[in-house]
Amino acid sequence: MRPMLALPLMVLTAAAPAAAPKTPTEIVAAAPTSAWRTIPAGDLLVMELKGGGRVVIQLAPLFAPVHAENIRELARHGWWDGSAIYRVQDNYVVQWGKNESADPLPMAVVAKPPAEYARSARGLKITPLGYADAYAPRAGFIAGWPVGHDPKTGTANLVHCYGYVGVGRDLSPDTGTGGELYAVIGHAPRHLDRNIAVVGRVISGIERLSALPRGTEALGFYKERSQDVPIASIAMASQLQESARPSFQYLDTASASFAAYVRARANRKDDFFIRPAGGVDLCNAAVPIRATPAR
Repeated sequence: MRPMLALPLMVLTAAAPAAAPKTPTEIVAAAPTSAWRTIPAGDLLVMELKGGGRVVIQLAPLFAPVHAENIRELARHGWWDGSAIYRVQDNYVVQWGKNESADPLPMAVVAKPPAEYARSARGLKITPLGYADAYAPRAGFIAGWPVGHDPKTGTANLVHCYGYVGVGRDLSPDTGTGGELYAVIGHAPRHLDRNIAVVGRVISGIERLSALPRGTEALGFYKERSQDVPIASIAMASQLQESARPSFQYLDTASASFAAYVRARANRKDDFFIRPAGGVDLCNAAVPIRATPAR
């Protein structure tokens, strides 16, 4: 009878539990300081409503340089002081300005800007979204901004996401001076892309605009001028005293943190989600922006 061989003792250890998937909010909160970019005060437009409340808009001179400079010039001269919000169309836009006023424009304002609806993408680093877009051959991000991108024409354009700001205009060839502006307060009207100059985005106070009473006339215009929402002032942040200047940063869209954020937006696997979407719309991957202490 052969002796039985002693078998080595097998020690079983329990596998460590897998780390819970991080939410997009957790990824943004953990982003290192090096992944954030400060928005220059010269790119921040500050609207003070007469009834109280501040709205801050980041301008996009990289995409609409002439319109952006017109807006800066109008703000520096106080051109909008005493103007009003006169149109609030449900699920669409809020519009403000002087509504075809005859008030003269400051001398430095370009009365007929070029059609800054798209620009050359040459030399610009595009971070791909990684998912199909219904309104452009490709979609991605350039320097913190969501863009549609056409490799064949070599162009890129800003898009009409929620809170984004465009220039009101008449029929082409008019392109608008920048004196009449609107902000998107509804489902992203991407059909407007490449038809109107997108000049920025509301980065603080969009609730001040989206909660306004809706206009009852065609296209959401207020019927009576008494319904208009008066604007106390619109100025560049660089015009304000340092203690009163807003300060913001955006998450670098070329950073590893932003890439992880977009992946998480497309594939939510945290406890609440049952089925990850497996994709994300360009406007649903909003570039994170945070307020920072004034210097």
